Amino acid sequence: MVALSMADGYARLTGKPQCVIVHVDVGTQGLGAAVHNASCGRAPVLIFAGLSPYTIEGELRGSRTEYIHWIQDVPDQKQIVAQYCRYTGEIKTGKNIKQMVRRALQFATSAPCGPVYLCGAREPMEEDIEPYELTQEHWSEVGKSALTQEAVREIAEALVGASEPLLITGYSGRNHDAVGELVVLTETVKGLRVLDTGGSDMCFPADHRASLGLRYGVDDSIKTADVILVVDCDVPWIPTQCQPRKDARIFHIDADPMKQQMPVFYLPAEARYRVDSSTALKQLHQFIANEPEMSKKVAEYGSRWDALAEKHQKRLQIIRELVKPGDDGHYNISYLTAAVRKAVPKDTIFAIEAVTNTAFVADQIQATLPGSWINCGGGGLGWSGGGALGIKLATDASGEKKFVCQIVGDGTFLFSVPGSVYWIAQKYKIPTLTIILNNKGWNAPRKSLLLVHPDGMGSKVSNEELNISFAPTPDYAGIAKASAGHNLWAEHATTAKELDELLPKAVEAVLSGTGAVLDAHLDGPQGKYGGGKSALIG
Repeated sequence: MVALSMADGYARLTGKPQCVIVHVDVGTQGLGAAVHNASCGRAPVLIFAGLSPYTIEGELRGSRTEYIHWIQDVPDQKQIVAQYCRYTGEIKTGKNIKQMVRRALQFATSAPCGPVYLCGAREPMEEDIEPYELTQEHWSEVGKSALTQEAVREIAEALVGASEPLLITGYSGRNHDAVGELVVLTETVKGLRVLDTGGSDMCFPADHRASLGLRYGVDDSIKTADVILVVDCDVPWIPTQCQPRKDARIFHIDADPMKQQMPVFYLPAEARYRVDSSTALKQLHQFIANEPEMSKKVAEYGSRWDALAEKHQKRLQIIRELVKPGDDGHYNISYLTAAVRKAVPKDTIFAIEAVTNTAFVADQIQATLPGSWINCGGGGLGWSGGGALGIKLATDASGEKKFVCQIVGDGTFLFSVPGSVYWIAQKYKIPTLTIILNNKGWNAPRKSLLLVHPDGMGSKVSNEELNISFAPTPDYAGIAKASAGHNLWAEHATTAKELDELLPKAVEAVLSGTGAVLDAHLDGPQGKYGGGKSALIG
């Protein structure tokens, strides 16, 4: 889980494929939810696993020599992960091993990117071969696709002619160039707004007047827009909660418009295109700017541009008003995240796995730099522990050496295998800041329950009765510190005063080369370790 999450984080930041090596079938199973995350997050990762030797009596070098070789021999090891992979293959001879690896990497790096899986028994790994070389240029990924001129004109005319145009995205920011192209498009078609319903990447700067922020598939803009352009997005809206108006014109641009890994998916789009989003966005704004009638029309949209600025400022003011401690001195998620944003360097990269708190975190972080916000690409909780380490390795390898901050829910922190995460961080000197959102339980199951049965029996009972409470909670910071051999800054913060005092110390520790973990007691200490003796029984 941790190794593949690290590879995922590294690949997500850089776009460069990474490799993870695991042990036969059991090591493959140990990858767990990380394979799901890499697949949904479209992370280019090569996984290699061994196979039990297929000869028993010494017929070939590499024959079975241990008891476990019989126990770990399974009918089809590839099928453990095949449905999450873009390609799976078995290396049957060393004579074409380079071609097998390069073919797998072509799949991993061609849109839609994702994990690939190779396996091989010990016999071919032990095979003697004559040295040979491949011409690497012949093994590149599939080239990027663009919109046809007819498609460019059709979409451009719809956007320019719309009274309430809306662009919905989810992961277009994975290509950092797409962020700038989207900014130019919104400044070309003044009045075009951008809504992020994925939250997996920084797709559009939060300080731009066209930004509507992050909302998971439910927003009034979806209901009122007359033209919607969906760009690199898996869930633009949730039909049972929010739908576009009946006469809305919808276009879909995506690296994976058919969502080939999802058995059930469809959008009421009049046209869909499998293209590179950065290329398509550039085509659109250049066409509009260079087409006389369209450029003349958008030049008249000054009032819409001013209206966007006014609405954006009102939205930011509402967000700012949430940043205040309670009368009892405790703090909520908004106060915590705003304090973190203020304490860390401006170019910090955030590894986010805040689950039900994600939208609140996004509102306060207000990411503006491409690659500065990376969330788990899928639904396999526990990504951010290894993901943050991979992101830190990547930024250090590039020479930028940016500060990395992980913001993670308490239950998700436990899923991340912290024993491995903080041992690895200490052993390989990978300092990051971890903020644990301690709300003493899993809130996601309650939210799911209430969406289906808002007045059901479950709505009337406590988290303890639903068995989703962690009270009394573990010592999260203590778990991390023990795993790091106590070479880790680790504290608990119950009040806003404690938080404001501890955050600068945590940041300083990381800047000095020591990892830091802060257990943040949201909304008070009740039931939380380190929150006072009387608090541990709630």
